[in-house]
Amino acid sequence: QVQFVESGGGLVQPGGSLRLSCAASGRIFSNYAMGWYRQAPGKQRELVAMITGGGSTHYADSVEGRFTISEDNAKNTVYLHMNIVKPGDTAVYYCNAANGLGYPMYDYWGQGTQVTVSS
Repeated sequence: QVQFVESGGGLVQPGGSLRLSCAASGRIFSNYAMGWYRQAPGKQRELVAMITGGGSTHYADSVEGRFTISEDNAKNTVYLHMNIVKPGDTAVYYCNAANGLGYPMYDYWGQGTQVTVSS
């Protein structure tokens, strides 16, 4: 059964940091790349970062140098370390398995975790 459980969001001031976590079912985690996506109000969901099974990473231009994606295979968990956050990072963040082009592989999405960047 496909399952994604995101957590770690909250209210953070501009320039601050936050760490998001996503627990995925083991079968997905061990067979696919994993991606973090976000959706801001009135905008389409977009890829933020992805990590392959081999540890290669890719980032959207808007977060390059500020965000870092990592994973803990033993816990079937992928993380998004957010640094120097900006108001434009405000969105609901989701994780999903990702194909080689960064598109989500499943139509199913978890509940997401809200990140609000505001002073």
